[in-house]
Amino acid sequence: MLELALEELSALAAIYCEPDACEVLAVSETHGITFRIQISVKELLNTDVLLKLLFHLPVNYPSTLPDISVNSDQLTRAQCMDVKDKLLEQAKNHLSEPMVHDLILWIQQHLKYVVKESATVCNEKTTLSKGTSTEDGIWMLLLHLDHMRAKAKYVKTVEKWATDLRLTGRLMFMGKIILILLQGDRSNIKEYLILQKTSKVDVDSSGKKCKEKMISVLCETKVQSQQKRFQTFEVKEYSTLDELQKEFETAGLATLFSDFVPPLLK
Repeated sequence: MLELALEELSALAAIYCEPDACEVLAVSETHGITFRIQISVKELLNTDVLLKLLFHLPVNYPSTLPDISVNSDQLTRAQCMDVKDKLLEQAKNHLSEPMVHDLILWIQQHLKYVVKESATVCNEKTTLSKGTSTEDGIWMLLLHLDHMRAKAKYVKTVEKWATDLRLTGRLMFMGKIILILLQGDRSNIKEYLILQKTSKVDVDSSGKKCKEKMISVLCETKVQSQQKRFQTFEVKEYSTLDELQKEFETAGLATLFSDFVPPLLK
């Protein structure tokens, strides 16, 4: 299966050969292939929209759907999510066959209609989302970061991603410990994790922009009924371990704290 995906990636690299048009992010025999395609599309009013399409092809692709993430400075986050949903709908029509190029061609032809429809149903979707959640329910993700060299920029980026993906929780600093605790729809949690791992969020020792390589997923689980739902995403600093522990305990997450935080101090 991986060989088939590599052949498709090679063909895509030949088609999208302009600088920055095709970027391979990861190739793994156990986790599949992750790459980004960047295209310019004419949208409503003949405006150029730069779409950044992130594809993750799992090892059993194309028998299963790819994971897709959509980003664009010209579109709202809601519009990007609608583009992603439409692409996944189209992907179902191409199961068991290479599909990425077909999906790109489809969105080039239909972006203006997707954006127009997105604006039309935006209020309706917002109303519905308040009363329902995904079939997966609300999930929680706890991440540990080794360091932040460009702290101000990094924090701003994390806050933006959390807001765009409608995730709540905490970015927590205590001494050298840096934790990100997120709650939200599982699909949005997964998309956050893709952004965190594939975007240039920090700088290296020479000051050059770099991706986050020193990150650990400590826990990913469904939020239980006895656990508190965070209403907002906040950045907080704690002077002592006791203060940090109280934050977890207040949210009904004492076990999460005891299982994962003290080992970080060793």
